[in-house]
Amino acid sequence: MIARPPVVVPLLALIGFLGLFALVLGGWAPLDGFDLAVSDAFRAYGEQRSGLVAVVRLATDVAATVPYLVAGAVVSAGLLARGERRLAACCAVVTVLVPVLWSLMHLWVHHPRPQDGFVVVHSNGFPSGHTSNATAAALLAVLLLWPRLARAGRVVAVCLAAVFAVAIGVTRLALLAHWPADVLGGWLLGLAVVPLAVYGTDRIAPRAGVRALAAGRR
Repeated sequence: MIARPPVVVPLLALIGFLGLFALVLGGWAPLDGFDLAVSDAFRAYGEQRSGLVAVVRLATDVAATVPYLVAGAVVSAGLLARGERRLAACCAVVTVLVPVLWSLMHLWVHHPRPQDGFVVVHSNGFPSGHTSNATAAALLAVLLLWPRLARAGRVVAVCLAAVFAVAIGVTRLALLAHWPADVLGGWLLGLAVVPLAVYGTDRIAPRAGVRALAAGRR
């Protein structure tokens, strides 16, 4: 079983993402000013703390694409081995779809990253891939665990997931790898894609089961 969040969650996240996307494309001055102010503050802080920056570089890699894909593949395979085909399909869809979406946007959307950051990445920055990965993984973990946890466990799971997603986003800001708009876009993308993947696999899996049952009766 997997929890199914209210449809308003992905709807609001998608609307927010599209609105932010429009502001980024349009070069909205207040958003650009906010991005610059936040990045300048992180730059000033990091320039005085090289040791902390080195630690943040290691921490941020937890949500890099390779670990994300490996973790998703392992969980999907484990669920499939247990006979949880619908859950395995949902996990696999999230694992593949999220990196594909933000990678395509990095190719098509011209939004350069902050210059002279503490890490060097040669690609556009909207939305943040690390943040998208972290948000999607955290939300999917909560939805998978939700039916199996008591109330206290659910609270702990939600808090840990939120801290993880927020922390990864902050590491991208601290390293000057992304603007705040990129990180916000990553959070919104993850919040939109995961519930939609849950709803989509819910609709596909039952039909596949019906066809298999009908074929067995012939």
